[in-house]
Amino acid sequence: MGEVICVFRILPKSPEMFDQVKEALEKLDPNRIEEEPIAFGLKAIKFTKIIPDVGGAQDKLENQIRSTEGVDNIETLKISRCL
Repeated sequence: MGEVICVFRILPKSPEMFDQVKEALEKLDPNRIEEEPIAFGLKAIKFTKIIPDVGGAQDKLENQIRSTEGVDNIETLKISRCL
């Protein structure tokens, strides 16, 4: 069984909630978390995590992110198997 790298772009419901959402996502133990400027002062969170390559693991992670308070939208940027 291998591992998969998942990269998501997460948008908070409002710019004021950015720091709150970022702190909550850090509790999910990401491998990397970055701020990504969008436009007009809006920022997204780029969230990278390595998870086991088993059925349902990606869905579980996406559901954890979606259920984080303040998350408005989540976009999958990349799913790649680790070597």
